[in-house]
Amino acid sequence: MRWFLFICFYILVDIYAFQAVKTLTKHNWIHISYVFLSLVVLGNFIYQFAQPNPSGGFGSGRGYAMGFVLAFMVSKILLTVFMFGEDIVRFVVAIYGRLFSTNAAFEMPSRRTFLSQIALGIAVIPFASLLYGMYKGKYNYKVLNYTLYFEDLPDAFDGYRITQISDIHSGSFDNKEKIEYAVDLVNEQKADTILFTGDLVNNKATEMDPWMETFSKLNAKDGVFSILGNHDYGDYVAWESDQARLNNLQDLKKVHSTLGWDLLLNEHRFLERNGERIALIGVENWGAGGFKKMGDLDLAGKGLSPQEFKVLMSHDPSYWQEKIKTDGNNYHLTLSGHTHGMQFGIEIPGWFKWSPVQYRYENWAGIYEEFGRYINVNRGFGYLAYPGRVGIWPEISVIELRKGSKPA
Repeated sequence: MRWFLFICFYILVDIYAFQAVKTLTKHNWIHISYVFLSLVVLGNFIYQFAQPNPSGGFGSGRGYAMGFVLAFMVSKILLTVFMFGEDIVRFVVAIYGRLFSTNAAFEMPSRRTFLSQIALGIAVIPFASLLYGMYKGKYNYKVLNYTLYFEDLPDAFDGYRITQISDIHSGSFDNKEKIEYAVDLVNEQKADTILFTGDLVNNKATEMDPWMETFSKLNAKDGVFSILGNHDYGDYVAWESDQARLNNLQDLKKVHSTLGWDLLLNEHRFLERNGERIALIGVENWGAGGFKKMGDLDLAGKGLSPQEFKVLMSHDPSYWQEKIKTDGNNYHLTLSGHTHGMQFGIEIPGWFKWSPVQYRYENWAGIYEEFGRYINVNRGFGYLAYPGRVGIWPEISVIELRKGSKPA
């Protein structure tokens, strides 16, 4: 039934959008080409999702099929809005003519060519953007630098630099050269530590097999630390048994170890310098709504005092809103990911940022402060489902901790 409804919706939108093409040109070969291309995109989408998919994810075939459908649908929905709006006007004009004209016939005015031209011109923008996002945008890595000030930061950690990456989603990658470039870019930041905040894979530990050598190159003076994200538990794929799912999770934990990453599972470590220390805490995934709730902040911070300086890794930023920001144990800085910035939006650094995901998550990209405590929501290293990024680029966060008050 879902397939039937989707196909019907696709065809109805397509038929309506086609009216703009018919208004602009009478060439049959253009009309035929339009119909043919639409059917190819729809047919490929159905074919890709009808194939067996052991990984349960969005590999290159499924991902690109979804990407093309998305590009076509968004553009044609825009066309449909324009065409429907024009039809309302045409209908009102026809009714007015029928009621107040001596001509008794009900006659709809013809479509106006210039409106179809405007509609097609506007529709090309998201179409071209989504295609660009699939072929270039998803590997358009950006290094975002932040400096945060804390009065109670230990002196020895003044100037301490953290590089954060998140949401690798290795099962989606299709370009080894670009990924190796990104890993080198992370290392070039020469941070004191690298923190990975979850979602190493889409579903299965084996997705990391082709990428072990590449990600094992990540290194920092104080090491690489990591946590699990909601996708790492393997909950979004059908397993032959619960034991198989649990075995996959154990295999994924071994992947972290083999990479040389210290995986924190509701626990903490200490980073030490010149006889002083800060606490690094990692909780398992906790997400509002239907997401997995394995995170246990109380367990992870057990034994720590409110006076100790703390950096916390929590994959889903909703946990910060739910508990972390108001917790009496005083978690100074939280690092999260999960949202991907929806991989789509408009952002002018320092001026403006918007994405549909902001209507789901209060904290969805960048630095936020409440009660003197901070959270950074990383926009993600990889991508999921739609194989691209538009406006919200893949991110490497570099956070420098400074002692003192924030300059005016």
